[in-house]
Amino acid sequence: MINNQKKNWDSKLFRRIIRVSKPHIHLLIYGLFLTFSLAFLSPLRPYIIGKLVGEYVRLSDEESLFYGALLVVAILIVESLMLIAVSYLSSDLGQRVVKDLRDQLFRHITKLRLRYFDQKPIGMLVTRSVSDMETIAEIFSQGILVIAGDLLKLTGVLCFMFYINWKLTLIVLIPIPILLISTRIFKNAIKTSFQEVRKQISGLNSFVQEHITGMNIVQIFSREGVEALKFSKINSAHKKAHIKGIMAYSIFFPVVEILSATSVALLVLFCIWSISYGRVDYGTVTTEMMSFVLYVNMLFRPIRMLADRFNTLQMGMVGSARVFELLDTKEYIFQNDNLKPEIFNGNIKFNNVHFSYDNKASVFNGLTFEVNAGETVAIVGPTGAGKTSLINLISRYYEFQKGTILLDDFNIRNLDLDVLRSKIAVVLQDVFLYNTSILENITVGNRNISREQVIESAKKVGVHEFIMQLPNGYDFEVKERGALLSSGQRQIIAFIRAYVYQPQLLILDEATSSIDSLSEEFIQNATEEITKSRTSIIIAHRLSTIQNADCIFVMDQGQIVEQGKHVELLKKKGKYFELYKNQFINQNSDVI
Repeated sequence: MINNQKKNWDSKLFRRIIRVSKPHIHLLIYGLFLTFSLAFLSPLRPYIIGKLVGEYVRLSDEESLFYGALLVVAILIVESLMLIAVSYLSSDLGQRVVKDLRDQLFRHITKLRLRYFDQKPIGMLVTRSVSDMETIAEIFSQGILVIAGDLLKLTGVLCFMFYINWKLTLIVLIPIPILLISTRIFKNAIKTSFQEVRKQISGLNSFVQEHITGMNIVQIFSREGVEALKFSKINSAHKKAHIKGIMAYSIFFPVVEILSATSVALLVLFCIWSISYGRVDYGTVTTEMMSFVLYVNMLFRPIRMLADRFNTLQMGMVGSARVFELLDTKEYIFQNDNLKPEIFNGNIKFNNVHFSYDNKASVFNGLTFEVNAGETVAIVGPTGAGKTSLINLISRYYEFQKGTILLDDFNIRNLDLDVLRSKIAVVLQDVFLYNTSILENITVGNRNISREQVIESAKKVGVHEFIMQLPNGYDFEVKERGALLSSGQRQIIAFIRAYVYQPQLLILDEATSSIDSLSEEFIQNATEEITKSRTSIIIAHRLSTIQNADCIFVMDQGQIVEQGKHVELLKKKGKYFELYKNQFINQNSDVI
């Protein structure tokens, strides 16, 4: 029952792989045509060579031998050209399929909700997109066409051998059952080894990606030695998985060579016995033996390689299963409709919103509030109060379970996701910059935003002079994650990136919490500029930065416990007063 289920699973998976190759099916058809041609042409060469040696050499017919040799050379050249063509077509087909699949997979990954990335290691996704993809390419370059060619060649060789002499053929095939048993054992051993190798590669990629990204933590806490030992253990497990496969190869191939030599030895012994007892004449034996020696090599080589080919195919099947598993992941943001309003005024309304990241611990239980168009609203509260979760819901990075969120009376679940997010700009506390120029980081690759627009926006925000002081100005390469810039400089780039898109809704998520006072003053000026004439939500850690907000929401345990202007909230001497007092107690004893 289990084997039948596995066969059904393999056949479904294989059919899906073939469907993926449909746009390039012409390459597969050309390759199969050449493969069929080779299956007939390859066994013809040993037959002709046997005739040449058995007849023309023995009779010293130099002219016939010359033309016969030319024919063999011509067949060899045509065969070589066809092999080159099959190899090129199969590799080309594999790379085209992988290119299409990799594009499809990346587009799919970019549309997955953020909750999926919270639960899955990035290294695993990298392995799916790179290493597993390459194994799919090998299904075509080293799998389907090559296996089909080997099987057809085996069929052709056996047909020629039985046609020439069925007795000699049976003698030569005596070691074949042992070879088939050895091949099956080898195939199973390699499959198990490969599955373990893929598992270890995924773990290795995850570990390396995580620790290189967090290298500052490793060095800050002097964890270099400890993490190196952890890596060594993972690396050793990866090595052991590979060695198991190497051991299988090192045993299997010598066994095949021994069995091949055994077939030749049995062939020679039978021919000697036949001549000795006068059962056949010397010329016939010479002709047949010469052909059969060549056929034995043509017979055993494909069988030996088939085990390797089938394992390559199996490796590709395992890799494709992992890729398709990711492609079949339905972690999408649900949309009721695809409304695409051109302009938002910026009015936001939460109505009885319930939200949990894991469907267990609640973040919001019936959250209700409203932000009027054009207002600058600040959100403050202790860590874990739900401030960042609130903006995650507005941009639909995460999905809420109950309630409604309205943007200009549109339910955000009815809005086209791209349109919604294009109207919202978010400046995060931890700014991510790509390994490219400042200009590219500001436009995020949007070719509709010109250099002139970027420069004009930078001047309005007040960052143009800062950028021009850097080497190459707007073309300065910031390196990965903006490594060549300070925290304050990265924040400045993030501000101009938000401003140049001219959003209807601006969200600043603790954008000044980790920068120096000089950068904070600079960013405060930039904030005043980019919040003009648009709805703005500022999540603040430093209360000094939000005193001029139109309204301040104080959050605690997923609820808005206070709201009002800065002075009003201080007079209430409630939660906001406590937060303000605790933050400024060492700076000014008179908090009011």
